[in-house]
Amino acid sequence: MYGSNAYKTYKNNSVTYASKEQLLLMLVDGAVKFAKIARNSMEAKDIKKTHEYLIRVEDIFTELMACLDLSKAGDWGEDLFKLYSFISSQLVKANLKKDINILDETMPLIIEVRDMWYEAYKLSKR
Repeated sequence: MYGSNAYKTYKNNSVTYASKEQLLLMLVDGAVKFAKIARNSMEAKDIKKTHEYLIRVEDIFTELMACLDLSKAGDWGEDLFKLYSFISSQLVKANLKKDINILDETMPLIIEVRDMWYEAYKLSKR
């Protein structure tokens, strides 16, 4: 019981006191993690769990789109918004059809987004 409470407190504090950059990294890590769980659930024919985790990934990409300041980001921001939007629409299709092939085609993009943000974070710390 104590260990569970301590872990919840730690997780709560890590989000509460994280910088904007760290929160972004947590989001993209979550997107990859939840997409993998959704894929495994889809493979196991667990429709409820598949839906739950695909919705989580969709929500993350919706949040990423909402956080983009297109007035400051210029062309790269618009391109990033289009990528997020494409990923989100693919996730919706995969969820509606419960099509593992659509999810498999989308996973590399989700991973690439995560890797891109980690690289940007590293470069910003130099």
